[in-house]
Amino acid sequence: MKFIRRALAGAVVLGVAAAGLTTSASATTTQVHWADCKPEGHDDPALVKGSQCATLRLPVDWRNPNGPTFDLAIARRTAKGERVGVLVFGPGGPGDSGVDRIKTGMTRFSADLQNRFDIVSFDPRGVARSNPVQCSAALLAKQPSPIITSTAEFTATISYNRQLAKDCRENTGPLYDHIDTWQTVRDVDAVRRALGESTISFHGSSYGTLLGAQYAETYPNRVRAMVVESVIDHASPTTKSFLDVQAAAAQDSFDEFVQWCDASASCALHGQDTHALWAGLLARSSDPFKLSFQVFRMLYDPEWSALAQTLKEMDAPTVTAAPTGLAQYPLAVFCQDWNLPVKDYREYAAHLQRLARKNQDMRYPGQLMAVSICLGAPKANNPQHVLKVHGLKTPVLLANAIHDPATPYAMAQSVQRQLGRSGVLLTYEGWGHGSYNSSPCMRTTIDDYLISREVPKRGSSCAAVPPVG
Repeated sequence: MKFIRRALAGAVVLGVAAAGLTTSASATTTQVHWADCKPEGHDDPALVKGSQCATLRLPVDWRNPNGPTFDLAIARRTAKGERVGVLVFGPGGPGDSGVDRIKTGMTRFSADLQNRFDIVSFDPRGVARSNPVQCSAALLAKQPSPIITSTAEFTATISYNRQLAKDCRENTGPLYDHIDTWQTVRDVDAVRRALGESTISFHGSSYGTLLGAQYAETYPNRVRAMVVESVIDHASPTTKSFLDVQAAAAQDSFDEFVQWCDASASCALHGQDTHALWAGLLARSSDPFKLSFQVFRMLYDPEWSALAQTLKEMDAPTVTAAPTGLAQYPLAVFCQDWNLPVKDYREYAAHLQRLARKNQDMRYPGQLMAVSICLGAPKANNPQHVLKVHGLKTPVLLANAIHDPATPYAMAQSVQRQLGRSGVLLTYEGWGHGSYNSSPCMRTTIDDYLISREVPKRGSSCAAVPPVG
């Protein structure tokens, strides 16, 4: 995903001047200045029309609210009909742009939601237009593979991670050390205050569910309604538990793909041993993690037909040009949100061996990189903890597919248990990462909850809709 840094029209100012550098965002007065968003890059002007953009000047560190500031980019579309209130969308990724979602991606939201809510989102701190984390592109291109095979490689990875952190800090500025979700929770509440709303409705997706859950924990009386879709469990206490549940989910989704391929004559690999073909591709690959990650991402929608064709054609070599300049690096947030320590190569190798033993095909889950890129990092600013949410007027609605490759169904179940009476899980009995647009049942149930606060009965589910491709 490409992000383009350009000045946004308009500004939301929280007690400070709209222009120029400032060192304080602690005043109490609030002004909001919206202006029409402008097309950027390859944006379709017709899609951008109707969106409004602004910036909100906020503290780099909410623990030091009188210190340096940065500009948070926000965008909105006002309700087309009878307004219920504000719906804040929490972007996933990490690294997704909420401003882009509002400008050109409104098909994410039903017509009913667009009629009843001012829909607002933002580029999280460190992402896209909000003081993005930037690092040397050439150095990022040298990032070691998470498949570490020796003590020397383990030590070299730690050295590289520290070199990259130094480079990113120099190219990003002071915000680099304050991009964790604890900080972003307070950014969201600053957006609420700037909009003049006593409460907000919230819909977080994927990594945005971590933001939603911690917002509900911190500001329960500010939540009108909250949906967390494809749920991240931030209570995984160990590196082992974090990796095991992620790999199991990816393997489950790959197994579902293979089962479809065996049964469907339209599959490009129908009649072949897909497990054996994939094992051969991994064995011949110069970068098996990158290969696995490509397949992992195609399980998101899921794109089964395209995945089968891709596996069939995967032997074709590619040449990548050497990068230059600066590149954005949204993955840096992992090391500030998660403590995933590995004391030495022996322990790291044990993780890889266990994952390979338990997961025939997806032994290298995408989240393995969250462990490798944080080797040698300081302790996280916002480490894992069990949620403690009290005082919500309306229970949080969790939504998750049973066969989600990236945010396992088991994670959603765990978060529901942590929420207790403050959470209800709506199950999509199908596949993919994200479930709101997977079936009319899911979309209608979530819409009714957000608009009218109709909470589905515990144990509610929606039938699977077979993927179209």
